[in-house]
Amino acid sequence: MNQYVTGAIIKRLREERKMTQAELAQVLNVSDKAVSKWETGKGYPDITLVEPIAKALGISTIELLAGESISNRNRSFNMLRSKFYVCPVCGNVMAATGESVISCCGVKLPPLEAEEPDEGHQLEIETVEDEYYVSLNHEMTKEHYISFIAGVSDIGIQLVKLYPEGGAEARLKINRTRVFYYYCNHHGLFKITRR
Repeated sequence: MNQYVTGAIIKRLREERKMTQAELAQVLNVSDKAVSKWETGKGYPDITLVEPIAKALGISTIELLAGESISNRNRSFNMLRSKFYVCPVCGNVMAATGESVISCCGVKLPPLEAEEPDEGHQLEIETVEDEYYVSLNHEMTKEHYISFIAGVSDIGIQLVKLYPEGGAEARLKINRTRVFYYYCNHHGLFKITRR
């Protein structure tokens, strides 16, 4: 739909909370007819009501605007299920320990899907005292570069942001690190698991 808030999600979330249209209207200080119009697609809530609607329905403003609610099933916060997000506009890198709704520069970001490395994206891993020295033989120009390298363990994420015209290398503490992720701005996210 091309509207900024769908009536279907308002209705679904209101019913999940066992609220009537009148009860939601009272919380928002609007008429129950207004809520009915939103839910049937015959009208839209004023933009100033988006945040109060989201709060009343127990979701974030971003989820409401996206038209979906996110339920993080990763309740134990398994770090090895981490998700990475990269903004295509500014290059900002974000990580989450489960499913999230993340936006940057006005763009809703999908979680990146990690792939096995191809021939041009092989990660070299060396042990130097209590660290891993990780590197790639990859061009690092303003047009084509490795954006970040991350090491993930069961207790956290170490993320090193790389910059064009720098080296495609990082030092990461060994401290139970088992999975390495790295992102090429042309070819996507790659993943290596160490046993």
